Amino acid sequence: MVESPRSGWRLYWSMPILAWALYDFANTIFSSNIITIFFPFYLQETIGGSETTNQIAGTFVTYTNALSSFFLVLLSPLYGVWIDRTGRKKAYLVPFTLACIVSTLLMGVFSGWQTDAGIAGLPLSLAVVLLLFMIAKFAYNSCLVFYDAMISDLGSDKQLPLISGFGVAVGYIGTLVGLTVYPLVGEGDFHRSFVPSALLFLLFSLPIFFLYKDPKPAPSAAAAKPSFLSGYRDIVRTFREARLYRPVFLFMIAYFFFNDAVATAITVMGVYAKAVIGFSTKQFILLYLVSTVSSIVGSFAFGYVTRSVGAKRSVAIVACVMMAAILLASTAWNEPMFWTAGSLYGIAMGAMWVASRTMIVELTPEHKRGQFFGLFAFSGKVSSIVGPLLYGSITWALAEAGNVASRIALGSLLVLVLIGLIVHVRVPYRSGTK
Repeated sequence: MVESPRSGWRLYWSMPILAWALYDFANTIFSSNIITIFFPFYLQETIGGSETTNQIAGTFVTYTNALSSFFLVLLSPLYGVWIDRTGRKKAYLVPFTLACIVSTLLMGVFSGWQTDAGIAGLPLSLAVVLLLFMIAKFAYNSCLVFYDAMISDLGSDKQLPLISGFGVAVGYIGTLVGLTVYPLVGEGDFHRSFVPSALLFLLFSLPIFFLYKDPKPAPSAAAAKPSFLSGYRDIVRTFREARLYRPVFLFMIAYFFFNDAVATAITVMGVYAKAVIGFSTKQFILLYLVSTVSSIVGSFAFGYVTRSVGAKRSVAIVACVMMAAILLASTAWNEPMFWTAGSLYGIAMGAMWVASRTMIVELTPEHKRGQFFGLFAFSGKVSSIVGPLLYGSITWALAEAGNVASRIALGSLLVLVLIGLIVHVRVPYRSGTK
């Protein structure tokens, strides 16, 4: 752990903290522009047209997200083992970032491809874009395992909640910058956002590429060069020792259910707002801007809340805010209700990252922290399969019911958050302890 002598605003403007936070800025551009807004709108534009086909478009969105998460589930625990064995994080973050950027650029190329060829009943150009999206999302989520693990190298225990909150807040500012591509799109041609979004991701990733340096690994870690797949043995050993790490395992179960709601809502919010509430693209972009500002305020504020009341209480508070947002969104019969739900959900999304990332650091031993961040990502990505599959399956099964299908699917997330909260309150925890 690096002990930084800086405090106050000087902490946030120091290197490598600023470079680390700017990477959150960069990858959030991809997350918001591609995952949340323009790729779902592109599918809705390409496939949708009626209430029934709009539900099918929502199914394609959730299923492609779920499939990309499946591959991450297989590999993310091994990423954590890599970190613990080598002490290296940036060395893996950079190639995964470039893979995401290149795939997104190619999405822009092939989405404009005019061809009569098809595959499995889909236009060939659309099928290629779906494949590239899955690759891009897999690479993006792989980056986050190494990025999140970097936080333990950036400051002292008391500084980590503030650093985490700062990173998430800067990330959501990236959302605002990412939306500068909207004039290229307007009410249609959503594929035009793919190339500029990829270029913005690259631009704001450059500081961490060139200014962040991995801490020097321990001599024993540098000398050991076991095979990649042998990392599964380390993971199995950790699970066998689960009683020694009961608090963190319980929290990852709780996070599984929390992230079910977060990942699914992020994936479908654009399609839901347009198909169910009747928002135009411009209205949704404005709603997203308001939600983003709420996320910036919430994430930055919850850095101080987490330091004050502890990560466990912070997570519980955020879960309650999230349930209120889901309840409002799934029952909203007018636009003001949905605006309120969007603002509350913005606060919850930003704050959940702040508190949960801090809690993982507090609950894990330093020599296994990389592995637990990998398992943390594993928990999150398994839920990224289950949540979207649940939502997509409900909308598919009830497609003939029109918008009621989406309301029921969104309302099902309320149950998931409640289960997570029940598990979370059972986590043994004392603030500031490992």
